[in-house]
Order: sequence, then structure tokens, then C-alpha cells
Amino acid sequence: MTSADRAKAFGVYVHWPFCLSKCPYCDFNSHVRHAPIDEERFAKAFALEIETTAARAPDREVSSIFLGGGTPSLMQPKTVGAILDAIGKHWRVAPDAEVSLEANPTSVEATRFRGYRAAGVNRVSLGVQALDDASLKALGRLHTAREALDAVAIARAAFDRYSFDLIYARPDQTPQMWTDELKLAISEAAEHLSLYQLTIEEGTPFFGLHAAGKLKTPDEAVARALYDVTQEVCAREGLPSYEISNHARPGAECKHNLVYWRGEEYAGIGPGAHGRLDVDGTRHAIATEKRPEAWLMRVEANGHGVVVDDVLNSEERADEFLLMGLRLAEGIDPERYAALSGRTLDPGRIAILREEGAIIVDANGRLRVTQAGFPVLDAVVADLAA
Repeated sequence: MTSADRAKAFGVYVHWPFCLSKCPYCDFNSHVRHAPIDEERFAKAFALEIETTAARAPDREVSSIFLGGGTPSLMQPKTVGAILDAIGKHWRVAPDAEVSLEANPTSVEATRFRGYRAAGVNRVSLGVQALDDASLKALGRLHTAREALDAVAIARAAFDRYSFDLIYARPDQTPQMWTDELKLAISEAAEHLSLYQLTIEEGTPFFGLHAAGKLKTPDEAVARALYDVTQEVCAREGLPSYEISNHARPGAECKHNLVYWRGEEYAGIGPGAHGRLDVDGTRHAIATEKRPEAWLMRVEANGHGVVVDDVLNSEERADEFLLMGLRLAEGIDPERYAALSGRTLDPGRIAILREEGAIIVDANGRLRVTQAGFPVLDAVVADLAA
């Protein structure tokens, strides 16, 4: 893909904020409601926010749509259809647009996959998280490993493209256990896997348990060994990492996530969604009201739920480009950084990081983080941005 092609990429992220239960490690904007959700009312609000957003960012061709959450697979297929219709009404949608939906692998939701396919979804991402029942229970998941693999099989039958997530560096997990689990995952995954190290986030039940010594995660050395296993096994099996936590067969990368990491434009629709839009020649960082019912009332009153709309200056844009772009195996074009920031990256810092083996500059002049550099990515980015 050329730089010119990339410049045209435009994503739409739609956030469905509801879940059946809240996982103890999760700090996402997700909410449990015991009364039925008024999907028709929410669908109308999504359509209205799409219309208002498209008026601010007209004449875009949508290259990817991502329905994330929460648990979007709790939506009726007709709700998904209504949201996709609204996007198609207000923007052009590319013929080869990727339309992803996140799903939980419970049998009830898996039966909806064909309905989502008919509504226009062409890629599904399953929140499997683990392939053994003890770990799933510890992670607060509502499905078994068997149900997860059954859902993967249904996804395989319904969609040409599918992916699933796993969490590693779990309590008591050894490199050998993770190797075995990963091999099983790859045998089921076809083309794409998202593999995240368990992080203990403030404000989650896991944070309290961890602080009290009741939840022990692998120490730094074991966590690093688990990371190394992840890279080695996936590369050997033909799913190398194209981003720090994402692995794919060449050509099967998630188009939508590449929009974020390459610093392109995307609209954020729904409660707590974030967006990056170019309006009148400036890049806006946009966020909507997080609380679902408050978002709903704002949209019905104002046509949108936006609560943050900041213009990013050139330095902020460049820093964001660096932070996101260096997550990718393809790295960044230093000339684009210079065009955004008005200054070049410090050659002295680049030389030191190259000497340390943290980065390389390839034959095309792209700056890339090495496998040795990825575990200390934050430090590499901080060093280059200074």
C-alpha cells in the first residue's frame, strides 16, 4: 500500500457500551444493565450522531467500520443493520470496506452471526481470552473453552475473515503452558490473533486483589519469557506480529486498527467513543459522553454526544503519530514526522537507540522498533520525542 492510499483511509468506530457482566480486569467503558436496552432508541441516536459527524467531516470514503464495546454481539442484527445503513447514507463506503464486529463466544450470541453477515458485517473478532476453563473462570468469563471453540467454528462458517483475542501472563501461567495454548489458538485462528499481556488497571476488582496480594501475576522475567514465546511461536506458524499485540498472516491485518496506528482519520460514534477528525485543516481529538443514558439524552438534544473537542497542535499530532506508529512492525516515515512537527527527529538519539539495538532504519528510510525494543517501547518513544 502506498502513502497516497493510506492518506485516503477513513475509519468509523461505533461503541456499544453494554455487557452481560463486567470482567474483573476490564477498565473499558462498559456497563451492565438488568433492564432490557431500548435498542431502537439507541439505533436512532447512533444514526443522528453519524449524521452530525458526517456534516463536520463530509465527502469521506469509509475504508473500515468497527463495532466495538462493551459487547456489540448483544445487539440484534437489525440494530447493526440500522447503524451500517446510517453510515452508508451519510458517507461513501468503499466496495472493499472492512466491517468488523466484536463478539463474545457464548452460544446464544454465536447464533446471531449469520444475521450480522446479512446486515453487512464481514469480519468478526471474538473475545475468547483463554482456552482453558480454570483461567476463564478466574478471568470472570461466562463461557467455557469448548463454547469458545464452538463459536470460532461458527464464525469460520459465517465469515471469510475472523480473529480472536487471548490474554496471557495470567496467574501461574508458564511459558510451556502458553506455548501449548498458543499452538491450539493458531490452529483455530486462520489469519489473525490479538494477544495481550494481562495488565492490572486501577479501579478494577483485579487491582484491589493484586494490591492485597491475593492475585499474583508472573514476575518481570516470566512475563518477558511469555512475550518471547508469543513472538517465536506466532512467527514460526506464519502469523508474525504486525503490531506489538497483533499477529496476522501477511495481507490479513485488521484494516481498521491500522487507521489508528498510521495516524489516519476516524470518526468515533456512541457513548465514550474517541475520534480524530480533520476539520478546516486542523486535527481534532474528539470524545463523547461515557455514560450511555447521558450520551443518549445529549444526542437527542444536540445531535451529538461530544464532550471533548480539542484542536491538536503540530507537536501533539507528531507525538501521537510517533506513539502509535512505532507500535507497528512497519514503523514510521521520519519525513512524515518532520512534516507534522516542523522538526526532524534527533539524529543523535536515533544513533544511540540503533547502537542499543532498540531500533533500525531500513533501506527505505523507515524507522522501526526491533523485537528487542518492543518490550521497552514506551522508553523508546519517550527518548525519540524528547
